[in-house]
Amino acid sequence: MGNHADYSNYSSGLTKEEMLVNLIESYVALTADTDNWVANLSNCSSLIWHGYHSVGTPVNWTGFYVVDPKDPSQLILAPFQGKVACQVIKIGKGVCGTAAASNLTQVVPDVEKYPGHIACDGETQSEIVVPFLNTKGDLVGVLDLDCLELNGFNEIDKKYLEQLANLISKTCSW
Repeated sequence: MGNHADYSNYSSGLTKEEMLVNLIESYVALTADTDNWVANLSNCSSLIWHGYHSVGTPVNWTGFYVVDPKDPSQLILAPFQGKVACQVIKIGKGVCGTAAASNLTQVVPDVEKYPGHIACDGETQSEIVVPFLNTKGDLVGVLDLDCLELNGFNEIDKKYLEQLANLISKTCSW
């Protein structure tokens, strides 16, 4: 790659799975020189945004919430792409809080049918949230993607985004 920004350019005609493989490879390359979590999550949210748009998935938010160091009972907004978002989410509340409390990925095909969904953007139709842990196994935060269509995410997304979350855990200094 000639410039860092080139990592946001995805080849046309990729399947979603090919794009996700490319996204992970790009994340690994971009994190080779830094373990700063703000820098890495900022670039990661951009990679995700551009990747999903390149395969026609209309994501409207791609980003992160991390455990609040001042109040570990809540998540606070971290780097993202999209419209402004909820700044604080209680662990155990909504999709992000449920993923954080359970340490399990949440794939939500229709947010209107999810009990207790927190609507930061009323246009969101579906969502996937993947928790990530530090090397000690403690929750650090969640990766959150919102989509303007129902059923925007599936098992392919889950598989690769969980791999990405695992890499985030290993490549960032918390």
